[in-house]
Amino acid sequence: MGTFLNTQISENICYIQLDRGKSNAMHLEMIEEISATFKSLKDDPAIFAVILQGKEGFFTSGLDLITLFQYDEAQMRTFWDKFINLIEELASFPKPFITAVTGHSPAGGCVLALCSDYRVMAAGEYIIGLNEVPVGIIVPSSIFELYSFWIGSGNAARFLLEGKLLTPQEALNIGLIDEVVNFDRIQNTATRKAKQYLQFEPNAWKASKINIRKNIIKQIQETKGPAIEQVLERWWAPSTRAILKAIIDNLTKK
Repeated sequence: MGTFLNTQISENICYIQLDRGKSNAMHLEMIEEISATFKSLKDDPAIFAVILQGKEGFFTSGLDLITLFQYDEAQMRTFWDKFINLIEELASFPKPFITAVTGHSPAGGCVLALCSDYRVMAAGEYIIGLNEVPVGIIVPSSIFELYSFWIGSGNAARFLLEGKLLTPQEALNIGLIDEVVNFDRIQNTATRKAKQYLQFEPNAWKASKINIRKNIIKQIQETKGPAIEQVLERWWAPSTRAILKAIIDNLTKK
């Protein structure tokens, strides 16, 4: 049991539930915990597949802007360094990795889901997509590549520039999500998919997955330094701080 994750293992499948407050918003310690967990599962011969899930209503709302807003420059640099490392780890995770998107999944939540092999989303009044641009956050080109990988670069470009958030059905229609089911069926559906992947010869499956993602993984590694500089420059810009402050004031009013 971690601080922000609950893990359970059944039939060689590890179920990881994000568990931080109502919306599973991610701060530095949570990113570090997800990263450490996936690192250990990658090398664990008893784990054949991983299912990452949220709680009913939220997969994760993305980055915890309220906490991140308080970080100093060193903390923020560390955060983005660790966040991009996490994306690389998840995107290159060699075993079957399925996300059970249990509710809202904007921004950073969508990014985690994009790293997986298959996404099952709960039906309902939920949203998923990359809405960083309206908040004043630059999406690294490697994350755009991940988005494009699933929905095509034309759609990814249009959606990114308008900060579009999609309903489960819209996300399904465009290939961002693979299945939409009622919440009470989401874990079983994800498990069924994991077991389907596990029927195949594991080494051939893993090698094929890494081959398919080779360009994405390379892009994440090669653009990491400039991406962090660009994101940080915008993050500290007065115009972005003003937008973030307005969002946080709105969030904390409730």
